[in-house]
Amino acid sequence: MKIFSALYEWTLKWAEHRLAPKILAILTFAESVFFPIPPDVLLAPMVLAQREKAWQFATLTTVASVIGGAVGYGLGYLMFEPWIQPLITEFGYQARFDKAMLWFSEWGVWVVFIAGFSPIPYKLFTVSAGFLQMAFLPFMIASAIGRGLRFFLVAGIIRWGGAPMERKIKQWVDVLGWLLVVAIIIAYFATR
Repeated sequence: MKIFSALYEWTLKWAEHRLAPKILAILTFAESVFFPIPPDVLLAPMVLAQREKAWQFATLTTVASVIGGAVGYGLGYLMFEPWIQPLITEFGYQARFDKAMLWFSEWGVWVVFIAGFSPIPYKLFTVSAGFLQMAFLPFMIASAIGRGLRFFLVAGIIRWGGAPMERKIKQWVDVLGWLLVVAIIIAYFATR
């Protein structure tokens, strides 16, 4: 089944739309607070579609993510007990949240940098930092550096790879898509 090929082609076409940068900013902001899909899935095709704007898209993504991180911090700081804690428990994220809290106690501000750069859900750490009342300025600096490095790396690799990379992605997108689905299923059952 070539589900992922069709989705990839649709995403590439959509990435050229005039509203794509605004959607990228909204998606990135939301991902830093609550949304489960990382912005890389839109950033990469947008860079493929308009390689000359790679650094502009990476900057937009970084700024939107850091602003979203500040909102997540504020939510954790102001509304953790009455609203957020029950949602964490209801959606089954309590074990992940507890792990994030442990990492904060062990690593401090470095965990924000690591979460910002890696595929670890950044939103858990923005809310946790607010709940723990981490100093705001170090939180923002670690967020900006971690998220910036990640998004500029993604944009740079895609920009550098250009047309040859696009051909390889088209060739392997279905295999990679199904491998990702299998990995998510395995990860789900392994963490239950």
